[in-house]
Amino acid sequence: MRLRIEHGTWPRPGLYLTDTPRPHCRICDGCGGIESFYGDPETGEYAGSDWDPCDCWTQWRCLLLPLPSLPRWLARRPCPADYSDEPPF
Repeated sequence: MRLRIEHGTWPRPGLYLTDTPRPHCRICDGCGGIESFYGDPETGEYAGSDWDPCDCWTQWRCLLLPLPSLPRWLARRPCPADYSDEPPF
């Protein structure tokens, strides 16, 4: 196991303890999984992709430290309607 600490926002903001993929894995090249692209059977156009996790990595997470959410008054507010970006002259 190769543990690391990462910042996460789901299901709640906090610091999480997670596993890291093996960096020299021959199957996934250290990405942790293999992305498989697939197309629409009728047109043959790209329709999406699937993510298959590799055996060198487990996707578990453990909450170490919950972090508080931003207060509502600190959230970014839109500019007032009477604001103008024209020069004053």
